[in-house]
Amino acid sequence: MFTAGAESLLRQAREIQNEELSKFCSRVTKLLQKDPGAEAVDALRRLFLIISATKYGRKLEKPCVDLLQTTLCSPTCPQQLQLLCAAILREMAPSEGLALACEHTQSGRALSLTASVLLAQGDRRDEVRSVGRRALQLLEARQPEGPLLPMLSKVVSLAPGALPKAQADLLHRRLVDWLRYASVQQGAAQPSGGFFPAPRARQPGPVTEVDGAVATDFFTVLSTGQHFTEDQRRNVQAFSMLRGWLLLSGPAGTGAADTDDRSELEGSTLSVLSAASASASRLLPPEQQLRAGAFEYCQRILEQSTRRALRRGDADLQKACLVEAVLLLDVLCRQDPSSLYRALSCLKALLGRLCGDPAQARALLPIARFLLGHGEAAAVDSEAVCRHVFSLPAELFPNPMLAFEFTQFCRDSLHLLNTQPDVFKLSFPNLFKLLAWHSPALSAEFAVLLPALTDTSTAAEMFHALLDLPCLTAALDLQLRSLPAMSEQPLWDISVRPTSCLEAFRDPQFQGLFQYLLRTKAGGTIERLASLHRLLQPMASCARVVQCAEAVPTLLQVFFTAVTQVADGALSTQLALAILERSSSLFQVPQYEARVHRVMRSQLLALCQLRPALVVELARDLLDFVGSVGGTRSQESMFTAVVWAVGEYLAVSYDRRCTVEQVNRFFEALEALLFEVTQSRRSAALPPCPPQVITVLMTTLTKLASRSQDLIPRVSLLLSKLRGLPRAPTMGSVPGNEDPDAIHTRATELTNLLKMPSVAQFVFTPGTEASSPQSPRSTRTSLPAALRTVSRLVDREASPGARPDVVAS
Repeated sequence: MFTAGAESLLRQAREIQNEELSKFCSRVTKLLQKDPGAEAVDALRRLFLIISATKYGRKLEKPCVDLLQTTLCSPTCPQQLQLLCAAILREMAPSEGLALACEHTQSGRALSLTASVLLAQGDRRDEVRSVGRRALQLLEARQPEGPLLPMLSKVVSLAPGALPKAQADLLHRRLVDWLRYASVQQGAAQPSGGFFPAPRARQPGPVTEVDGAVATDFFTVLSTGQHFTEDQRRNVQAFSMLRGWLLLSGPAGTGAADTDDRSELEGSTLSVLSAASASASRLLPPEQQLRAGAFEYCQRILEQSTRRALRRGDADLQKACLVEAVLLLDVLCRQDPSSLYRALSCLKALLGRLCGDPAQARALLPIARFLLGHGEAAAVDSEAVCRHVFSLPAELFPNPMLAFEFTQFCRDSLHLLNTQPDVFKLSFPNLFKLLAWHSPALSAEFAVLLPALTDTSTAAEMFHALLDLPCLTAALDLQLRSLPAMSEQPLWDISVRPTSCLEAFRDPQFQGLFQYLLRTKAGGTIERLASLHRLLQPMASCARVVQCAEAVPTLLQVFFTAVTQVADGALSTQLALAILERSSSLFQVPQYEARVHRVMRSQLLALCQLRPALVVELARDLLDFVGSVGGTRSQESMFTAVVWAVGEYLAVSYDRRCTVEQVNRFFEALEALLFEVTQSRRSAALPPCPPQVITVLMTTLTKLASRSQDLIPRVSLLLSKLRGLPRAPTMGSVPGNEDPDAIHTRATELTNLLKMPSVAQFVFTPGTEASSPQSPRSTRTSLPAALRTVSRLVDREASPGARPDVVAS
């Protein structure tokens, strides 16, 4: 958070108009033209604040921009001024008025400032190549200075393959030298520069390992000491850029192309040869020299990672370097498969050590990816490793870094995880623990993973799991609260103290409910869902639970988009039944039920459109749902969707199994319901029924009567009664819904339509082409037009501005 003073400065910087900025630029120009001092430094700081404080680009006067470039390139200018000039020019990128050039830059530090401005302009090939060429020229010096390697890494990322082969080979050789032959002696301490001379300095000692032992092998990023030499710093820089350099520089896949056709025996022989002495590796081409040096460096990192670090910072660095070394080995083995067998021998020993250490769980992810990618070529069974990796979220879900990296691992390895579909897809309950606990951060990642996790065997269970995701968040919270080690310092929302929930969580009577919710693999069903919701209700206001509930509707949309691609008839029926069942059984988080109902409503209609026979097959279930819900306010959207689907798809043209008896049963149930809800409009003791529910019921009854014409007199009588209802707003008007006059208008139009039964049958009965998924019938637009047309023909006094809707939105 910014302090009050900082916020005031930012506000002033944003409010500066172009005219004031122009005057300020003139002042900066005058200060830079004379001998710049502290006043110029202060002015440049203010100018940088003005440029960077706004989201839109600020335009500076050309004399000011030119002088900023001149100051940046001046060898006599103080470094502080150069840094400020470079920062301002970078903030203005991309800019067309630059005249910077790096061909004549004499030092690495000066080049780094100039290059930072040039590379900030984006992918401008000529400028990028010139920076790369000059950086390589300076690297040829005996003692190169400045951040040249990070600069080259940026060059390669902006323009892969931009360096000529001769220059790339030069860098290959220099990287090998920095990786393998950095000094193993600590650097000398810099003199303090005080008045009194420093005491006679001792000879610098050797670097040490993280456990304090004297290093007996070559220097790496995990070697420790008080002071470091320039070549040791370059060793660290080389390792940090090595993976990106190998992936982006030079012709891709040259090593793989040469070795793909080699036999397993030949590959193992080559691996022995590639492990020869350093002098023999000098005979290899430069790119292969770098790969051999990188492989040796990674082996050294793996060995150093087994040492017990004395400081916590060194332990964290060990973990990070171990992950990077495994990722680098993956790249090396893809580019040169002859290294695969040596890498596997290293990783197998490492795997045995890491599997028993939960603190090293993050390092298992790149190892699992390595085995998934290379296991088939090396005849290694990666299933056991994958099973162990996918069991990690059960205990380590609170770790935010592990959650992010685990999700990234799944997302980046989808093409590899397809080789282990049973392990991956059946582990979705465990993966959902990461989503439930970190839903705001991981929702977008899981939107990518859901289609890969969804198939016909897991879709129904996954639907229930998504709906119960807030319950899972609450159960995970209780699981953490119940741990003895966490009782003193809770890491979650302490505003909620669910004593009764904790007692239920520990009660053996409810262990089965919580164990199912916290399961690690797909399988099984839950029967006492209402009991679980009641037990967890005190947790509904917890901030983490509310955040998770907000993510569920979007994930449901993604899930149904994926499931409609694989759904067969049985799965469609199963999901439709689940939607009806769960619409009245949701965890009562604020606003959660209404948001989920909107998704359920649209997806139920989508399933019916995809497979209209569902209405006939689920006739009994739909009747039970209509009878139990009855247009109540809490399920209004679901009720209108079901009623509209019955009127639209209960027809012989969609399914020949549709009988007159089925039509009559639905008609009688909806007729009784319509009579009941319209009576409630006249009673002050009963809650008013929304007009949109009544209009949908009227339309559906008219549709059914058009398909069984014996019912037309009953509908006509009912509509005539509805036309006689009072039209005053007090009779059931609901803010935000249809106007009560819509009931009278719709009743008039339907009555007029039923006066011509053949026309009504034509309008309300879908044609045979409507059952084809390729040509869905646009009932929402055709029916209102037909009603208006027939109403004008029958009743000349009908209002021309009426616009009834088929289904209330």
